[in-house]
Amino acid sequence: MGLRLRSCEIHMQGLVTKSTGSGYLVLLDDGKQVMCRIKGNLRLKGIRTTNPVAVGDRVEVELSAIAEYSWITTILPRRNYIIRRSTNLSKQAHILAANLDQVALLVTLRHPETSTTFIDRFLATAEAYRVPAILIFNKVDLLTEEEQQWLHDLRQLYESLDYPTYAISAKQLNATGSPCAELNPLFQSKTTLLAGNSGVGKSTLLNAIFGKDLARTADLSDAHDTGMHTTTFSCMYPLRDSQLACEGWLMDIPGVKGFGSVEMEPHEVSHYFRDIFRIGQNCRYSDCLHTGEPGCAVRQALDEGRLAIPRYESYISMLGDSSETKYR
Repeated sequence: MGLRLRSCEIHMQGLVTKSTGSGYLVLLDDGKQVMCRIKGNLRLKGIRTTNPVAVGDRVEVELSAIAEYSWITTILPRRNYIIRRSTNLSKQAHILAANLDQVALLVTLRHPETSTTFIDRFLATAEAYRVPAILIFNKVDLLTEEEQQWLHDLRQLYESLDYPTYAISAKQLNATGSPCAELNPLFQSKTTLLAGNSGVGKSTLLNAIFGKDLARTADLSDAHDTGMHTTTFSCMYPLRDSQLACEGWLMDIPGVKGFGSVEMEPHEVSHYFRDIFRIGQNCRYSDCLHTGEPGCAVRQALDEGRLAIPRYESYISMLGDSSETKYR
């Protein structure tokens, strides 16, 4: 779309590449970058989120030749997005990113430990919004022999559900200063959201992928073995850009502590757990919630060891998210 004149205003379309909380950096279709704020009436259109605009959004901008900021006037239709329940109880949800080709969830089994519940909640949400997901297990150099076995078991579990998994040490990769031969091809020509708990090493991995310090890193909190939010805003980094005509984007967002589901009815939750959905097709009742109903194939599979206990526990926890006051 070219320039459109209306009442001496200039409008262009572009891509939101950075969100700072107070403003948005937009890469216009002509290659220029402008800082923008949201036009006031954009918030009056029934958008029940803490952030009406997210990184990855295509937007229409009202350009200003004299003011410090231009204005985002329209959010163009999204093909998908990743959303979670917000900690701000006055709103419905928080959009992490929009218009994705895939999401890469970075997890660690220690320092800090990513819970299987968090992993399953994230995967279920990606499934609900039709965003392909991969799992990257980081800090494998820190694992004990027992933890290595746990890593093996988890990779086997998720790969049996057709989720690709990778095991890396981002710190060691970053120290070599060479590209990550195993991971880098996964991101080419795609828009990828890199997500995970605080402290799992997202910034270190980004620096390793690009071979330079793009993102600030920090040690974990000694008291709680948790990350300290070195990434404070959401940003898109171009891969192999040539004057920003790039071959893909990597999205970095602040670490996520909890992942509350939203926009899911109780009877829909099992649809987003690949194993439970497959087994549940053999239940006696088509509307079975797998919580104790007679003839439940899922509970039978659980009793017989054909369904992993952590997966079922994650499913049950998501059923409780229908309460407006619950957040995890």
